[in-house]
Amino acid sequence: MTVTGSCLCGRVRYRIDGPLSPVVACHCSQCRKASGHHVAATTVLRDDLVIEGEQCWFASSAGAQRGFCPVCGSNMFWDGGQDYLAVFAGTLDGDPGIRMAAHIFCADKGAYYEITDGLPQAPGLPEDIA
Repeated sequence: MTVTGSCLCGRVRYRIDGPLSPVVACHCSQCRKASGHHVAATTVLRDDLVIEGEQCWFASSAGAQRGFCPVCGSNMFWDGGQDYLAVFAGTLDGDPGIRMAAHIFCADKGAYYEITDGLPQAPGLPEDIA
């Protein structure tokens, strides 16, 4: 299955030629600061992702970087140096058939909201996700 996506202005586009993981919402302080809320993302194998257009990368920690559009500022990717990358679900085109499955780093969530969807919640990064 091929899935496509883009930033808000369309300068950065991507294609995924492979499976997508279920969407996981990350409530860590870095995701909240970078996006303005929590981040909902799917993961894809690095070799299955083709990015077109010039994107910028910000080293948000010693082991990770975040990809975004240099024109509109859309947050699009998280790269932790593994064989997969996180692709922010809001940047996907259409309905690729994936749904939210869990919440991680809930111990860091913002005080202004509650998580009420009934999905599993982990205080940090569960071992089965890492």
